[in-house]
Amino acid sequence: MVNSHPVALLGLGRTSTSYIKQVGLLNFFWAAVGILLLFCLAGCATQHVEPPTLPNTESAALHRTQTVRSHPSSGTFDLLYITDRAPITASDTALSYGAERAIFLSFGSVSIASTRKPLTSKNELRVSAVSETGRFPATPYGVEATANGLSRSLEAVTAHDQAAASLQAEVARRLSTSDRKEVVVFIHGYGNSFDAAALTTGEICRSLQNQFVCIVLTWPAGGSGGFFFGYNIDRESSEFSVADLKKAIRIIAETQGLERLHLLAHSRGTDVLASVVQQLSIEAYVSQSSMWQRYKIANVVFFAPDIDLDVASSKMFAWVSDPDLAFGNKPRPSTVPPQGPLHLTVYSSPRDKALGASTLLFGSALRLGQLAVDRLPENRSEAASRWAGSQMAELVDFIEFPGGGFIGHSYFLSNPAVKADFIALIRARAKAGDPRRQIVEIKRPFWRVSDVQQAW
Repeated sequence: MVNSHPVALLGLGRTSTSYIKQVGLLNFFWAAVGILLLFCLAGCATQHVEPPTLPNTESAALHRTQTVRSHPSSGTFDLLYITDRAPITASDTALSYGAERAIFLSFGSVSIASTRKPLTSKNELRVSAVSETGRFPATPYGVEATANGLSRSLEAVTAHDQAAASLQAEVARRLSTSDRKEVVVFIHGYGNSFDAAALTTGEICRSLQNQFVCIVLTWPAGGSGGFFFGYNIDRESSEFSVADLKKAIRIIAETQGLERLHLLAHSRGTDVLASVVQQLSIEAYVSQSSMWQRYKIANVVFFAPDIDLDVASSKMFAWVSDPDLAFGNKPRPSTVPPQGPLHLTVYSSPRDKALGASTLLFGSALRLGQLAVDRLPENRSEAASRWAGSQMAELVDFIEFPGGGFIGHSYFLSNPAVKADFIALIRARAKAGDPRRQIVEIKRPFWRVSDVQQAW
């Protein structure tokens, strides 16, 4: 496909040598464009974005510990982090986490400080301290041979139970002093460092007025290999993290005192979240439950999802498309358990140039993050029509951002209209069509962000 345009342009009168040279140059050009877009994909994901201007209402949930202290007067607050990145020690002996994979899952507090930029009235966020609280045993967990066959080792199970109890205790402690008994989890995308992931989560939390317990789930992204090969390394690291992050989300969901769980992901992180949702939805279904009933998941939000449209559909609705899946002891083909307030929201932009690089690399029919009503592949339109109408809109909404910018990949925080819309979704529990949402209906469940001029 890359060579189809050069063939048309070269003409028939040129020699084969000239043809090969031209094709080689054009291939080099397209490769350079792809690498540049991947560079921007990482840059957009990691760049600092100014937080929204909102009332500075510090939540009572901001906890003070001996190792990480919160000072509302200075705008410092802390988040809970969960990661399978390998820990590193900086020159000042401060703890952090790098881009290498760890064979264990760690969690703790990351302190976010808000400081004013010199000569401006704008605030910026920075990571000021990291404190590890607990760690799960190394994977894979050990097994032992018994007279009845293989069994998980008692040592590994005991260590796991202790770590899970410690993580739940930390979540419960934060919930007990939070304005809202709800947890917001954020999963970042390609090229993000530990600090960048924490800062983005901090901006989301501050946009929500620090009324929620906020958690950053951060996987080993941003490693070596350059922007081209680094993308493939990150892609495999994201797949490596699915099992760990699923385990973490399940433990969070089963914490006493939790009323609602909101799962947010950006770019490459949406593929991680889609895989997690696929597995959790199947777990819930076979236990004769739904993700809302079992895990209290109220919202799943994809920002600029870097995932193939067909792959996303296959993962997110695997249980819907498998009537042979056991519902308890046996299949019940027509049974769909009550979904409650569970809702999927997808923010996309057909002008997202960074996702254009992913489309080029993987030969995707369409990246979900570039979805628009008029861009649906012809053979997908019939399937999409099954989701049309107000009834299905209770479960899913696709929201198109028609704006652009140079790359147009980090608009979920940089664009005021998009940001205001997802804040209304999470904080105000406003459904699409509610006047508090800055979107207009195209044809349900498709919507468009309405205030592009103000946003830019």
